[in-house]
Amino acid sequence: MTAKSLLLRIRVLMMIFVVLLMLSGITAFPVYTEMKWMMDMHLFSTNTALGAWLYKVWIGVEATNAQYDFMFYGYDWMAFAHIVIGMAFIGPFRDPVRNIWIVEWAMLACVAVLPLAFIAGPIRHIPWFHIVIDCMFGVIGIIPLIVVRGWIKKLERMNGSMA
Repeated sequence: MTAKSLLLRIRVLMMIFVVLLMLSGITAFPVYTEMKWMMDMHLFSTNTALGAWLYKVWIGVEATNAQYDFMFYGYDWMAFAHIVIGMAFIGPFRDPVRNIWIVEWAMLACVAVLPLAFIAGPIRHIPWFHIVIDCMFGVIGIIPLIVVRGWIKKLERMNGSMA
């Protein structure tokens, strides 16, 4: 494998990670519309744990929208944060070896998802299955980052041997 083809692999996998990161955040912008559509479609029976939880979330979202719609501004900032975090990957996209620390920082962020979910989840009365789903963002997210970091280290060795 050449350094050029390895660089392409690094960039493609980082772009996939960034697109998925941004999409996961951007879905927070239309939370009311998404929840209303899901409830109108009756996608989940309220006789199941997931359906009951989603219905409870919908009741909260609907009441918040009706009386305190300004609270959704927090969702807007969360979505914006996902976009800004994705923008941080411009550095490693341009020069992965020099900016490997951003990939490593993102790996730390993935690990940090776990204590946040396991500490804040129960405090906020989040059901266990939802806490597990939240943890999966960190667990699954770290996988491509580990791969990219390994490729960057390999690219660094290749570039070092070419110098």
